[in-house]
Amino acid sequence: MANPVLPSSGVLSPLGLDAVRLSPGFWGDRVALNREVTIAHCQEWEEREGWIGNFRGERPRRGREFSDSEIYKLLEAMAWADHPGLPELAETVAQAQEGDGYINTRWSGSRYTDFEWGHELYCYGHLIQAGVARLRMHGEDRLTQVAVRAADHVCRRFMEGTETCGHPVIEMALVELYRVTGTERYLEMARRFVERRGLPALAEVHFGRGYFQDDVPVRQAQVFRGHAVRALYLASGVVDVAVETGDEELLKAVEAQWERTVARRTHLTGGMGSRHIDESFGDDYELPPDRAYNETCASIASIMLAHRLLLATGDVRYADLAERTLYNMLATGVALDGRSFFYANPLQVRVPAVPLEGVNHAAEGGLRSPWFDVSCCPNNIARTLASLPAYMATTAADGLQIHHFTPSEMRYGDLAVRVETGYPWDGTVTVRVLEDGDGRIKLRVPAWASDATLAHGGTVRAVTPGYAVADGPWRAGDELRLELAMSPRWTFPNSKIDALRGCAAVERGPLVYCAESVADEPPLADLAVRVEPPVEHEADGVVQLEVGASLGDSDGDGWPYSASQNGRVDASDARLRLIPYHRWGNRGPATMRVWLPI
Repeated sequence: MANPVLPSSGVLSPLGLDAVRLSPGFWGDRVALNREVTIAHCQEWEEREGWIGNFRGERPRRGREFSDSEIYKLLEAMAWADHPGLPELAETVAQAQEGDGYINTRWSGSRYTDFEWGHELYCYGHLIQAGVARLRMHGEDRLTQVAVRAADHVCRRFMEGTETCGHPVIEMALVELYRVTGTERYLEMARRFVERRGLPALAEVHFGRGYFQDDVPVRQAQVFRGHAVRALYLASGVVDVAVETGDEELLKAVEAQWERTVARRTHLTGGMGSRHIDESFGDDYELPPDRAYNETCASIASIMLAHRLLLATGDVRYADLAERTLYNMLATGVALDGRSFFYANPLQVRVPAVPLEGVNHAAEGGLRSPWFDVSCCPNNIARTLASLPAYMATTAADGLQIHHFTPSEMRYGDLAVRVETGYPWDGTVTVRVLEDGDGRIKLRVPAWASDATLAHGGTVRAVTPGYAVADGPWRAGDELRLELAMSPRWTFPNSKIDALRGCAAVERGPLVYCAESVADEPPLADLAVRVEPPVEHEADGVVQLEVGASLGDSDGDGWPYSASQNGRVDASDARLRLIPYHRWGNRGPATMRVWLPI
């Protein structure tokens, strides 16, 4: 089955790319744009920056020590998208592989001398994931041979001992290679890498061992901490190992860590990672809007983890977080033209960024850039969008579960359906049965949907968050219609989040909204909003909102504090326009804020 995650057991099974076809719509349009524009954009920049040339032996070598991994992510995107450029690029990579399977354009000749920062095993992980994608979409070829030889080299070199990589990813890659080949040593190698972390396995660094999740063993950890991408990639690999080895204790440990992290260390958009200095999670409730890092790669890793936990447990809350992160982080990470990207995703930008034509050397939030010194995010977006249909729905013994709503056609056994919807702008989701069949159909009712109904068989009934369920047998032409009330709603932060006291945000359906100001539009520095029902406006199929606000100068120019609780003077009544967060930054340099002072 063509699927990036294919566990051998679990409550749910994924419905793969060969069973889900996206039609034009919110996600179908983005998947098509990715295939037609973004993949080529990434390849062009990797050639321009010399990262592909490294595999041809061009000198001096260019790019960071982990730049090989970006070519591998691109190959994975090409594999899922069945891109015609894959064979040539794979052959270029293959020429750099050494006789024993080792391949790395930075460290050849001085292998495995820096496990903390060298990223050799990390690069293998992305190579193996590309190989798995190619095996499932195409079958054996040059790329898959390179990936398997690299995996065999890793097993020979690392099966014994206590060494591991400072940046996880190889764990889930090896498990997926085991799943597609049935070769037990790949699963065992992944299991040993998981169990070594926290012994400790790595040297102390200035960020501390927690940066690598190497401070305590995985089973003893209470929450995700340290570098956010590392933590979430590791957790994904741990779930894979737990599922394939039947280790319930290990799975429960990750579930508990996820629960506390979502409750205390996750931003409204689903973004994770509050600190710029080490791209890490902060402490509990350390969720500043303006200094939120929220790396795009961390959001992708969060989606990967939530999907794995959903498959393992069947718990709908994992799909809820995946939806929040898909619409407010993944969709935000790439511009509407598919050619520029956010690396960091703050929830407030105070000063408009300076436009860039070339490489962004800072990776700060505020303006999408065509490329970065560390361009993990563009390639990660490309491979995720290329495989996105496989995240839409799952199956179980009793039928089909549709978790994410976008125009599409799906098939499971003799059950074939078409999903018709204007989601996320419209809350009507219609599922039409295309052929006679049997089985139960479940439609996820999101946690935010407090007012929802399901129409089926001439009856309409209220449904609550979780699943709306309808049973067959089905005849061609049968129809389910889920109605989700899409009224805008105000959201208030937990009082323990110091940086957000006195603020509120607006959401509608799965979308988080924000205020944006470009050029000569009213500044956002001195606004305050009135918590009243937002007014909806539709423009070019996009729902915008409007709320009452006051715009004026703050009192006390000589001193930013006051004996008065309200330090505002000369405030003017105004209407403040709000747009979906994922669309901000497409009109040029701008200031922006999600959390609005009341």
